[in-house]
Amino acid sequence: MASPHGSFVWYELMTSDAAAAETFYKSVVGWNAHDAGYPDFHYTLLSVGDTQVAGLMTLPQEANDAGAKPGWMGYVAVEDVDDYAARFNKAGGTVHREPADIPGVGRFAIVADPQSAVIVLFKGTGTSPPASANAPGYPGWRELYAADGAAAFAFYSGMFGWTKGDAVDLGPMGIYQLFATSAGGQPIGGIMTKPPNIPAPFWTYCFQADGVMAAAARINTAGGTIINGPMEVPGGSWVVQALDPQGAMFALVGPKA
Repeated sequence: MASPHGSFVWYELMTSDAAAAETFYKSVVGWNAHDAGYPDFHYTLLSVGDTQVAGLMTLPQEANDAGAKPGWMGYVAVEDVDDYAARFNKAGGTVHREPADIPGVGRFAIVADPQSAVIVLFKGTGTSPPASANAPGYPGWRELYAADGAAAFAFYSGMFGWTKGDAVDLGPMGIYQLFATSAGGQPIGGIMTKPPNIPAPFWTYCFQADGVMAAAARINTAGGTIINGPMEVPGGSWVVQALDPQGAMFALVGPKA
């Protein structure tokens, strides 16, 4: 079966130094890495064992010229990339990269929601969704820091059919709204209004670790910067948020030790 509409199916790091980023994430997350074999540019596939979970590449020159900085992007499956790119545009979002084909892989478009947070719309040519597991190295959570959390949830719910899970009251920080890709499904992420010190809305992604304290030590050793945590979150897991050496934000989630 094809990847379910509205589900996150891929994660991609666009960075200023692909070789250094590859070394960092292999050390910190434990991914394997190999070249995708494209004839006209270098793209690194990151995998848990033989299962591909993410990719990384050097920021294109046109993105650099436009002021883009290193960062992770999530790919969301849609039924028709061109149609949903037009829907984003009509709803007040922005199409940063018009729909285009990746030969042998699928069709994609880079878009932003009406509050400027960027994601990628994607429809693959394959016949099955990517594997996922509750194990180190696999994606574990997705978070949107929005200008207006309630409005952002309403937008994505209308666009992709996401449904509400629990609403966690963070006190002065507001409501952290869990979401699932279908009614009754397990939550896969959270949306909240960003704190005033965060300059612009953005998505960030958490990858699973076998032990967050040990992973935090690896971040420091490999030249990353911890910006929040390690800390316990509702449900008993631990999280650490960090910047890689090129400045891209990511997080690791898992047991404390």
